Amino acid sequence: MTAPRTPVALDTGQAGDRLHELTVIDVRTPGEYASGHLPGALNIPVDHLRRALPEIRKATERGDVLVVCASGARSENACKLLAEHGIPTATLTGGTTAWAAAGHDLHQPAVCDIPRATWSMERQVRFTAGAVVLLGLAFGLLVHPAFQLVSAGIAGGLVFSALTNTCGMAAMLAKLPHNRPRATDLDATLTALRDR
Repeated sequence: MTAPRTPVALDTGQAGDRLHELTVIDVRTPGEYASGHLPGALNIPVDHLRRALPEIRKATERGDVLVVCASGARSENACKLLAEHGIPTATLTGGTTAWAAAGHDLHQPAVCDIPRATWSMERQVRFTAGAVVLLGLAFGLLVHPAFQLVSAGIAGGLVFSALTNTCGMAAMLAKLPHNRPRATDLDATLTALRDR
């Protein structure tokens, strides 16, 4: 992918017009991917990108690669990581949220014919942060005031997350079993990427 041919970020209209010629890599967790993804997207969670570098590099030799997540933040960070390894990619502005809001279809894997209760990473972070803050406040009132420091720590972490556009809690939650791909799934995805 050359800079003049493909901008660093594509909006939903640009991506929609070129979807048939793009290799789309969804860097969300498997659970988020299963809840709905761009047609033809391959799921390589952001924490597995290093393992997929050779396949992604070969994919860019065959055509342009679009990296997607829920809102665009993880995919932007993934594009930066790939650029550090000499792999040019583009990100979808606004991610799958903007894609769906623009009226485009989201597909689900065939194994998801029975709807599965899967929460987006953002929702998982909001739930976890809120639960820890409430527990810290409750234990601070019922057990010892020092437990309120847990709530203050979460608040500080959320501010840091917003300022740096990173999320340590999301990185930790991504390691939970329901958010991690099975090795066979990742191997199959990398094989599909090689065969494109």
